[in-house]
Amino acid sequence: MSLTHFDAKGDAHMVDVTDKAVTDRVAVAEGHISMAPETFDIVAEGRAKKGDVLAVARLAGIMGAKRTPDLIPLCHPLALTKVAVDLTLDPDLPGVRIAATVRTTGQTGVEMEALTAVSTAALTVYDMVKAVDKAMQIGGIRVALKDGGKSGRYEAT
Repeated sequence: MSLTHFDAKGDAHMVDVTDKAVTDRVAVAEGHISMAPETFDIVAEGRAKKGDVLAVARLAGIMGAKRTPDLIPLCHPLALTKVAVDLTLDPDLPGVRIAATVRTTGQTGVEMEALTAVSTAALTVYDMVKAVDKAMQIGGIRVALKDGGKSGRYEAT
């Protein structure tokens, strides 16, 4: 298998998708941010001084997906047809589980947009409560599902 973002000389380049079929594409990414139990309570009870942590992180994740080609140098700008970011409080972490679903109809996939949405949402949670918990940890960010295009369906196990 060859890496598509490098040309024959080994130089990075944007992949030419001109001849790829236009298909429905979807990607789901997931991740989490763990925190101290006291910080979890602040988030869960809506007591963060900066406001509603989950609502702001949801919006940040959506914005992150839309700005992916501005952040990741070789990503194509895409007309996204759906971006949904779900943040779920998980007392077992304790922390927040994050899932992002991104859809488009186009010639290239939306895995990077979904990953960026999750990453941006997690970073926003961190930013909003870092004053009380600098030891929070972001982790587990991965593509859980991708479908559409020549390579077909992938589901993480």
